[in-house]
Amino acid sequence: MNEAIILAGGIGTRLKSAVPDLPKCMAPVNGKPFIAYIIAHLQQQGIDRFIFSLGYKHQYFTEYLQQHLLTESYTIVTEQEPLGTGGAIQLACSAVHSENVLVTNGDTLYTMHYATFRQFHLNKKAGCSLCLKPMEHFDRYGAVSINENSEIIAFHEKKYTEKGLINGGVYLLNVTQFLSNKLPEKFSFEKDYLEQKTGNRELFGYVQDEYFIDIGIPDDYLKAQAELS
Repeated sequence: MNEAIILAGGIGTRLKSAVPDLPKCMAPVNGKPFIAYIIAHLQQQGIDRFIFSLGYKHQYFTEYLQQHLLTESYTIVTEQEPLGTGGAIQLACSAVHSENVLVTNGDTLYTMHYATFRQFHLNKKAGCSLCLKPMEHFDRYGAVSINENSEIIAFHEKKYTEKGLINGGVYLLNVTQFLSNKLPEKFSFEKDYLEQKTGNRELFGYVQDEYFIDIGIPDDYLKAQAELS
């Protein structure tokens, strides 16, 4: 379980005003593309093989990866057309070697502890485990509810919330179980998979109150410049 899929195919429409010519994950943060911070964190956690799910302006990624990663340490899977988050993960799973794989968004840095998250996932025999970030006073994210067994029982629509848990965009996925769902080529991982599986004893949430930044909007992109200096 030393592999990670990094989803890096998005256009980043909301970030266009700040980074007009690059894919969102390649947005420069203090002289390095944002995705470099994600790769470095995952390497520190013991991940040594990466599957990059690319799409929009993928040539920017390939040039960077060739210069900064050993060829044998990564595989590139490129969408020929947008497949949605679920379709991108499903396609990337074709390059996974292990039974379970870590999945993370290329525009979000969440410094979770992988060893404990992995043990949680295995202990629960989960189809998919989500890292959940405690947060206060938020409206940009929907809240997630879990029961006493850490099973995810509900995803809530985005609205102002005083205190709650959010989906941190980091998953551990049982590849065989996921692919057995026979999902379409194009679909939303969040809407068409996660939300459909609540209450089926397949989805579990592991709470980790660690550093979290999502650069999807200009304000948080600027925040990353200061916090990752």
